[in-house]
This record gives sequence, structure tokens and C-alpha cells, in this order.
Amino acid sequence: MVLMTPPPVPSPTEPSASPLVLDAEGQPRSRLYGDIYFSTQDGLAESRAVFLQGCGLPDRWAGRTRFTVGELGFGTGLNILALLDLWRQTRPPGGRLHIFSIEAHPLSAEAAAAVLRAWPELADLTDLLLPRWPGQAKGFHRVDLPELGATLDLAVMEVGAALSAWTGQADAWFLDGFSPALNPQMWREEVLALVAARTAPGGRLATFTVAGAVRRGLEGQGLVVAKRPGHGRKRERLEAWREDAPVAATPAPRVAIIGAGIAGAAMARALRLGGAQVEVFDPGGPGHGASGNPAALVTPRLDAGLGPLAGLFAQALTRARDLYSEVPGAVLERGVMQLARQPKDPSRFAAIATSDLFDRGTLQLAARAEVRLWTGEAQVDGLAQHGALVVRPQAILLAWLGKTRQEAAVTVSPSEGGWILGGADDEILWRGDAVVVCAGPVTSRLVAGAQLQPVRGQISIAPGVTARAAAWGGYVAQAPEGLVFGATHDRDDSAIDLRSSDHGRNLATLAEALPGLARQAGGARLSGRASVRAVTPDRLPLAGLAAPGTAGFYLLSGLGSRGFCLAPLLAEHVAARILGAPSPLPADIAELIDPDRFRKRALRRGGRPPD
Repeated sequence: MVLMTPPPVPSPTEPSASPLVLDAEGQPRSRLYGDIYFSTQDGLAESRAVFLQGCGLPDRWAGRTRFTVGELGFGTGLNILALLDLWRQTRPPGGRLHIFSIEAHPLSAEAAAAVLRAWPELADLTDLLLPRWPGQAKGFHRVDLPELGATLDLAVMEVGAALSAWTGQADAWFLDGFSPALNPQMWREEVLALVAARTAPGGRLATFTVAGAVRRGLEGQGLVVAKRPGHGRKRERLEAWREDAPVAATPAPRVAIIGAGIAGAAMARALRLGGAQVEVFDPGGPGHGASGNPAALVTPRLDAGLGPLAGLFAQALTRARDLYSEVPGAVLERGVMQLARQPKDPSRFAAIATSDLFDRGTLQLAARAEVRLWTGEAQVDGLAQHGALVVRPQAILLAWLGKTRQEAAVTVSPSEGGWILGGADDEILWRGDAVVVCAGPVTSRLVAGAQLQPVRGQISIAPGVTARAAAWGGYVAQAPEGLVFGATHDRDDSAIDLRSSDHGRNLATLAEALPGLARQAGGARLSGRASVRAVTPDRLPLAGLAAPGTAGFYLLSGLGSRGFCLAPLLAEHVAARILGAPSPLPADIAELIDPDRFRKRALRRGGRPPD
């Protein structure tokens, strides 16, 4: 039985107190700053003249395989639609466009749709973007537009914080905040310094304003600044640029991925989308390890500290939900009820549910009556995770992995200009530019110093028993094979034999929270599956360069029991490092999951780095 329960939450496109209002002339105006977003008479023409022409487009992306545009002030998305329109007409062969935009006061998709109707010539692009419209929660939001070879990252936060968090460099900048007189925070000197620091060699900037403070601020960062004829009623505008030459393009890298679980599958997807040539190696084939269960929960780690750790899981959950929803047959159920088990849990749930890290309706407090309705029996408070999923792992792995070479990589070694995978008897399996190890507990055999501990987990499956998804330390999830529940958690145990004693442990865990369901499951003929996960000392993943000085050698491992939540986002981060593209992660979150963090911490404490 497959459950598809729609979440009882507001649609992200439902109207709310929007930053946008229409003035007496029908112009879209900011409720907060009093300035217009654009003129409905010539706003599109102004975007094209000021920003596209002002940044030398499309000539500057001719012959480039990768081009990055940054923007201050996403607003209604009109500038980005104008950019995408030009890109699709003039895109170089194999070219990838990356857009990074910032908006402290994001609009809903509904509000944007209402005003973008003024431009019917962009209707097909508007229809492409609106269903994928980025969320309004604080943080970074990624939108894929594979039809156009483009990716949009929107930073929903104050401009200085967003620029400090972004680790990319833009070939072109659209400086389109509201008027400096009405929104001086957007144009302050430290913001212009951050923009200049994140401008690639040969990069150009364009803006509608010629305010003296803006001109002097750009010049003070070593940029060449020039006034140009304005558009419409604006007499002048500014262009600025770096005088050095752009960095030469590099060919698409050849990348080997070791491991065909969810980490390896997510890596294969992200790298291929970015243009890389990918080969996946795993002797057991897709999902033979911890990613091979019949159902998996996609839930965040709930952290009431609301810092970078909470931000990581909030962003990861949104990204995983969006990507899995595109895979046919992947989503088995929407929504997971987290049951309170400790007296402090309700207040912890409240802090998380009301934070600005999750989009409205993703998490909601659930009173005992709602929890009982959901579970059929539990008499506790809960947190309804409407944005969480139960997924079918095999559907995702098959959709993302492509062909897998069922060969064991025994060694990873550098060669001149790249890396070599070695098999048994010193056989060379592969040569290429980069390697990503996504091999769970096997990672420690291939990467010296990887701090990973094996953790055995056994699930139980009760055929013919059904329930909605819930978690409390244990969990239940519905799969076509029956009710999946468990799981055991045994450190330093790498055996995968099926144990009747562990079925008993799983039934006991289930009985603690849902005794009636445990009685049903106990009457069924149980089957199950055991696998081994890998965890780090701080229970956070390893995603990035394997070690200092190992250019081209990367890790995505240590995902523990949150692999299906974390892997899609973290794979995009690692892929960005390999491809030389902007990462979807803010800098503080990237630091959290850096494989080199243990050595850095030891050095800061004045101790000896781990071996």
C-alpha cells in the first residue's frame, strides 16, 4: 500500500502581506521603500539597456562554457527573465549560465505572476520559472532550469550577509537595488567592496544610478567607472569593470565516483548537469549498501539552536523535496509526524517551527488530538513535518546513477594532471581529472585519515500492515512491501546478517511509541534488511576536498541516517568545487561539513591534528 497524503498546509503561492503593492497608476511599488520595481511601460526595455547591454552581453559569454551573473535586488525576477531570454537566443554550445541574486524581502510566486503578465513576450519563460519559484525562508534557494542550461541561486537575506556568505565570483553584476536615496543600505561602501571582491577577472558591473557615492565607492575598489547614456527619462547610468582578462575556460572534467548509494547517485546527477563526464564504480551495484532499503525518510535533524547547523538541514530538506518530486515513482508519502519523547520537546519543536529557516507550513506544531488522528493511537504532542517525505530509494538511484561499473576501486592515486583508480592486481580501472569517494564505511579504506565509524542498522518489514509515517527515535514508513520500521543502531558493527533478536529490538522500540501498531507488526511474518552506515565524531557529513593539497580528490560521506535528506544539496556543493562553479551553500555551512574541519579545530586548540 502506498500512501500519498496531501499536506494540510498553505500553498507557497497563496497571497500574504506582500512587499509589493500597485500604486494609483498601476505601477508595482515597494511597500517598504516607496520605489517602483519597474515601469510597466518600459521596464523590460530598461532592463535590457541598463543591465544586459551595460554588462556587454551577449558578446562576453561568446565561446564560454560557464558564465556567472550576480544581482542585487531580485524583486519580481524581470531582470533575470530578460537575461534568460537573451541567453536562450545566444547561448554558446555547451554553455552553462549561473545566476546569483539577493532579495531581503522576497515576493510570492503569485505576486510576481500578477505583475509579470505585463510582458507577454516573456510568457513562456515566466511559465517556466513560476512553478519553481524560490521560497521565502531565510537562506539560499536553488532553482534548476535545465531546459535553458541555467541555474538560479537566490539568497533571501540582508545584502551584506548574503555577499559575505557567497563563495562565487560573477562575470557580470546587475546592481538593481531600489534608489540609493530610498534604500541606502543596499549601496553602502562595504556592500560595494563585497561586490568588487566577488567580481571575476574581466568582470563588468552595470547600474541605473549615477549617484556620486556609488560612483566613488566603485572607483575606490579599483574598478574603472564610466557614465553612459541612460534609458528613457534617466539621463545617465553607470558601467564599471575590472581591467584584467577573464580566466580561460577549462574543458569538461572527467570524474570518477566511487559508491552507488544515494551520495554517489546525487553526485552523478549534479556533475552531469554541470557538464562533467562521469563514471560510477561500485562492485555491489546500485543501492547494495545503506541506500538499498525499500523506503527511506527524508527528514531534517531538528536543531533548536537555529544556527548554521539548523540552516544546513532546512536548506537540504527543501532541495531534496524539490528534486525527489521530479523523479517518477520516488515519493511514496508526503509528511512525517515527529513525536515528542522528552518534556522539553514541545518547546523545542515550537522554536524550530516558528523560525524563519523554513518556508511557511513546512513544519507545524501538532497538538495531541492531531497526533492521535495521524497515528491512530499516540497520546503525545508532535511536530508535523509537512515538508518531509518517504521515498523509494531504488527509483532515485536508477534515475540518477546511469550505468554503473560493478568493479571495486582498491586504490586512488594521483597521476600527472589527474587521478587513477586501481583495481585488484594493480589493474588500472580509470584515469581522469577528479575522484569523489561516496563509499560510506568503505571510505576509510580509500581516504587516509577519514574519521568515520561504522554503524550497523537493521530494519524490519511487516507485510500487510499499514500506517502513516512517524518518527520518535525509531520510525515507521510505508513501502509497497509492507510497514518498514526500526532501526537498530550498533556502532563498530559491520556485519550485515539478518538477526531475529534485532527484529525483537525493533518491535520493542515501536511498542514504546505505538503499542497497537507494534502488536499488529508482531503478528506478521517479519522480513528485513541490515546495512552499515558511516558517521563522523560530530555526526556531520564530510563534503569537499578530501584533504589539503589533494586537488581533484573529494569526499561525500559520513551522512549517517540522514543521507536522503543531505545528499542532493551536498552533492551540488562538491560538484561546484569540481566544476569551478558557485556553490549552493553559504560559507558558514560549507565550513561545517568541510572534511578538514577536525584538523583545523585541533590546530585552533593548540593540539595535534588527527592522523
